Amino acid sequence: MNIISGYIYLFLAIIFGVLSSGYLKTTDNFSNIIPTIFCIITIISCIFCLSKTMNILPVGFTYATYGGMTITGVTLFSIFKYNQVPNIYGVLGIFFIVIGVVLLNTVAKAN
Repeated sequence: MNIISGYIYLFLAIIFGVLSSGYLKTTDNFSNIIPTIFCIITIISCIFCLSKTMNILPVGFTYATYGGMTITGVTLFSIFKYNQVPNIYGVLGIFFIVIGVVLLNTVAKAN
C-alpha cells in the first residue's frame, strides 16, 4: 500500500468517527435500535480504517490527525444537527486544534 491509500483510510476513519459520535445522542442510551446499530457499525468501520492507516502512516501522526479532525467534525455536526453552537472559547479551541493539525501535516517531521 502507498501513502495515498493511508490518507484515504484516514479520511474514512474521520468520517466514520464523526458519524458514530454525532449520532450517539439519537440512540437514547442505546434504547433506539436503529441508531444504535448505525453507531456500532460506524465505530467498527472507523477502527478498521484507523488500523489500516496505522500500517501505512506513523501512529502518532495518524492518531493526532484523526483526533483533531474528529473533534472538529463532531463540533460542526452538533452545530448543524442539534443547534449546539459553542461559545467564543469553544470556537477558539477548535481553531487551535485545526491549526495544530495543519502544522502537524505540513511542517512537523514524523520519523
